[in-house]
Amino acid sequence: MNQPTAPRFLQLHRIDDAALADEAAAGLLRSPAAVAPKFFYDTLGSRLFDAITALDEYYPTRTEAAVFDAHGAAIAAEALRRTGAGPAMVDLGAGNCAKAARLFGALQPSRYVAVDISAEFLRESLQALQRAHPRLALVGVGLDFSARLQLGDEVVGPGPALVFYPGSSIGNFAHDDALRLLRSARTLSRGGALLIGVDLVKPRELLEAAYDDALGVTAAFNLNLLRHLNRLLGADFDVRQWRHVAFFDASASRIEMHLEARSDVVATWRGGRRRFAAGERIHTENSVKWTTDAFGALLQQAGWRDLCHWTDPHGGFALFLASA
Repeated sequence: MNQPTAPRFLQLHRIDDAALADEAAAGLLRSPAAVAPKFFYDTLGSRLFDAITALDEYYPTRTEAAVFDAHGAAIAAEALRRTGAGPAMVDLGAGNCAKAARLFGALQPSRYVAVDISAEFLRESLQALQRAHPRLALVGVGLDFSARLQLGDEVVGPGPALVFYPGSSIGNFAHDDALRLLRSARTLSRGGALLIGVDLVKPRELLEAAYDDALGVTAAFNLNLLRHLNRLLGADFDVRQWRHVAFFDASASRIEMHLEARSDVVATWRGGRRRFAAGERIHTENSVKWTTDAFGALLQQAGWRDLCHWTDPHGGFALFLASA
């Protein structure tokens, strides 16, 4: 009897804590202060985000799941038409890998490549996934793909791949950065296809509730960034001195998340310090909300073609499929 395949794990970027600390410190010294969303995702941050996806207010996960439930067979058939049978499946921001796993039956991928910045959380997720799919070749890649997305044939394989980027995280990127990532994903697909989730514009009250839930889980997720900075920078942020702020900026069509000082605060870290006045904020995340026409235009600008998309009945979330 063949033995089950064991997951393989690769750390394709050098974890340089000093460089990360320098990046975070530079962000704290900007005017206004801003820290990249990747600093959310230490192990606790990844677990808190998993909890967010189960909240009543956080519609993207369940709405995206409903689109897959309603159209999954058609999506898989169309994806395979573009990639051919048995493609490699490359999952960007894989997290717990659950979304990709739901497609394994229909897609029958030849291998699954899970990419995430939170390396230890990804390792745990892949070990659990391998038990459920003992014959599937699994590869975990610890990578900050927001900086550079490039994987070799030894990771992805030589044939066309389906690049999978669910959950609307593309909205976290500024326009030029999103364009650069989508172009890199096109190269990564090796003539295959892209399946990507996109959150669409909807009423302000629904958007803001999704990023400021009644239980305060999103607030904890945002505030945990300060605890991560304390470890990374040797900083002395006291999370009790800060509050979570989230709002929809209609002019930019995006949710913004910030941490706001409750009173005058002086934060210090190795080699630096800053005084934050009461009400001053650290900008931690943007989440752009798209129209289908605007996102289709972005995909075409990045070189993707033959676009199609599926939405929920209320037009709140879209899954786009495109060919390289």
